[in-house]
Amino acid sequence: MSRRDPDAAVPEAGVTTGFLARRLGVSPTTLRSWDRRYGLGPAHRADGRHRRWSPGDIAMVLEMCRLTAAGVPPAEAARTAKEHAGRHTAHTVPASVAGPPRGAVADVPARQAVARAARSGSGLPLGEVRQECKGLARAAVRLDAAAVRDQLTTAIRTHGLVVAWEEILAPTLRAVGRKWQSAGDRYVEVEHLLSWHISTALRHAYVSAAPARQASDTRAVPTVLLACLPGEQHTLPLDALSAVLAERGMPTLMLGSAVPAEALIAASQRVGPGAVVLWSQSRSTASLPLARHVAATQWGIRGARTHSRVLLSGPGWGRSQDPRLLRPHGLRDALRMLDALDGRTRPEG
Repeated sequence: MSRRDPDAAVPEAGVTTGFLARRLGVSPTTLRSWDRRYGLGPAHRADGRHRRWSPGDIAMVLEMCRLTAAGVPPAEAARTAKEHAGRHTAHTVPASVAGPPRGAVADVPARQAVARAARSGSGLPLGEVRQECKGLARAAVRLDAAAVRDQLTTAIRTHGLVVAWEEILAPTLRAVGRKWQSAGDRYVEVEHLLSWHISTALRHAYVSAAPARQASDTRAVPTVLLACLPGEQHTLPLDALSAVLAERGMPTLMLGSAVPAEALIAASQRVGPGAVVLWSQSRSTASLPLARHVAATQWGIRGARTHSRVLLSGPGWGRSQDPRLLRPHGLRDALRMLDALDGRTRPEG
């Protein structure tokens, strides 16, 4: 048959916009927009009509994706990408763009590495935030898992858990949530991808801190019990708090999402924690009667029984005020309260 195989090797003349868009998982409109706005397009035309992307043109697109994922503004990323491509023009089209040999399975991780190209921005309502937020948002919108993972690792290593959570991770998560609510579920996959990777990064930080914590812990420290209220599925803020406490050498017991009331009370009695942190994301899951019950629950030996201090964390509690309950506003505030309960003095941040 004379019909061309769509997976055949790319000719030296280059590939069409449609072919490149399909291989990278982006829309042809995105590629044309980059060409129109930043001059980031193919340099040659075939038969005076169809534009062809050469290996050098493709290198520019790949570099553009990498830079925007790192938080570089699109216009600046385009200038840098063109300079980079001019110095490192390849002689062949990258395998992830040219496609596999006939009958072979596509290299999915390689195509995910170049990811889905972003528009001029992330499309998320970020406002005035750190540059790292913008890069993380762009990578998440493109569903670029490798870039999301790398940026989370870099943010935590560079700024520490507290700053990374409050100024990079949490703002990006909130922006994704707002976009999802206003876009008719169009960004659900972005929220799931970002949440999973943030949870993985925070739990990795917790596990990494455990050996050092055990080696340096020479005294009995009251355990901090962390749990979500019944029906509450949002655990990421507690994951962040647990990881920071692990770094500080304070033992924690994480019960996770949607803990039944009976289980929460039983765990408090068995463990005897110095503090219990209860997370509620929405008013529908907040329960002051349950929180008061946990605060009133006594434990310890007869004649010297005591109780745990309870911290109401999360926006679901509103402006609840009760002298028996502590109401932290954010991660730093919770750390300050827990340090005070533990009798420690630590520098801010």
